[in-house]
Amino acid sequence: MRYLVFSSLVVTSALSGCSLYYESQAKDMIQRQMDAMVFVEGGEFMMGNPGGWDGSNDSWPPHKVVLDDFYIQKYEVTQGDFELFMAVTGYEHSNSSYESLRDHSPDRFQSSFPAVVSWKDASDFCEWLGSQTGKAVELPTEAQWEYAARSGGKPFRYATENGDAKEGVTMAARPSQYRRQNKSLPQPPGSYPPNLLGLYDMSGNAAEWVRDYYHADYYERSPVNNPKGPESPIIESWSNEPFRVLRGGDFRDFSGNTTVTRRKAIERATNESTGFRCSLLKI
Repeated sequence: MRYLVFSSLVVTSALSGCSLYYESQAKDMIQRQMDAMVFVEGGEFMMGNPGGWDGSNDSWPPHKVVLDDFYIQKYEVTQGDFELFMAVTGYEHSNSSYESLRDHSPDRFQSSFPAVVSWKDASDFCEWLGSQTGKAVELPTEAQWEYAARSGGKPFRYATENGDAKEGVTMAARPSQYRRQNKSLPQPPGSYPPNLLGLYDMSGNAAEWVRDYYHADYYERSPVNNPKGPESPIIESWSNEPFRVLRGGDFRDFSGNTTVTRRKAIERATNESTGFRCSLLKI
């Protein structure tokens, strides 16, 4: 595998309005985020559900996809790094219930855990990272995410070294009792072995936002080359917000959502099981 290392990265826009301490911390964080980009050689694969492991309509039908080379972060962005982004930019979380959620479940907001974010927050963080580095950083497309999670499009059900899920070995174990699910927590990114591309926690930790709008039938008409999802969204009626795609993860549902399969949520939805990582097409 090849890692993208940005030596002596130059921040292209000022981190104004923050102390020298936070400015230094932010520059270090930006460097670390960019150094975590892993090169993924593009190629052809069958996207969707080639192994028949997911019975939901969301992952049907399998369809051929061809991707160009890209980069994707080997770790999920942590709560600590997201909070530093908010501190140095004055960013306010897009979900008005964020502080209430934080007060209700403070253990979930540990700085080493995956960031608790909506799609908008995740997208804004990646775009800010790009604005600071002069690079086209953004959320990965759904196709990029799945191809990377499956170690270059291999017919793997789980994003592990050999496609298997072993509790406490390749990913965190499920809660010991069903009633303890609401008290369970994710793991700090990198706690378990990576997949063959050197990417961590794309199964069994936090469900990750990707760039695409969600349409249930999109797989039936997806273009072959570098699909980017539907051009227009489906709007959820009560919130008047578009649906976006979530992939993989979810430490609270080991048997279902630890696979690399697909589901949806509205853009500003925020709960304890969500997270994200950024991507980049070229240096």
